[in-house]
Amino acid sequence: MVGETTIPLFPLEVVLMPSMPLPLHIFEERYKLMIGECLEQKREFGVVYQKGSDMKKIGCTARIVQVLRRFDDGRLDIMTQGAERFVIESINEDKPYLQAEVIYFDDEREKGADNLIADGIKLLEALDGMTGKKRDYRSLSRMDRKTISFVICYNDVFSMEEKQSFLEMTSTSERIRKGVDSLRKAVELMQITEEIRRIAGGNGDLRSK
Repeated sequence: MVGETTIPLFPLEVVLMPSMPLPLHIFEERYKLMIGECLEQKREFGVVYQKGSDMKKIGCTARIVQVLRRFDDGRLDIMTQGAERFVIESINEDKPYLQAEVIYFDDEREKGADNLIADGIKLLEALDGMTGKKRDYRSLSRMDRKTISFVICYNDVFSMEEKQSFLEMTSTSERIRKGVDSLRKAVELMQITEEIRRIAGGNGDLRSK
């Protein structure tokens, strides 16, 4: 782990991962202030998963890449992108919004599981075919292995708890292996569900295949 600093903190019921997009609608006064200061100072803020009173200690900083819309009452629609992962050391409540003293960390340097990357991209393509999502699969194959590991794990088929687990891993290989395995199971389940719906739509007559 390297680096220590104080950052604005935005607890949300979502998990952000490095290099991944996250659109946000900013409407609370404290977060209007926070985002305004981040824009003025060109600062990142920390996104950390919180459900109820349980706030995780590991999160990811968000870089504001575009202000999509400004409303007359000060609300904002922004597009952010995940940057660096961090561990919260302490919480600071001196401002209307939370701040946290954090330590940044990254994956360990290791090799392995590269043979699964192609499988992961094929599974993403299969998943997108069922959900109607479009992406450039050729560009995915040119990404570095750490980034592609997060792409594989940053899908709505995974629960926030699963995504948090992927975020906390410090082994790229482990994230790829577990992500591809989980994605394969999710795709297979969706295919089975779709087949059941198709059969039900045909009044259960298997000869309608």
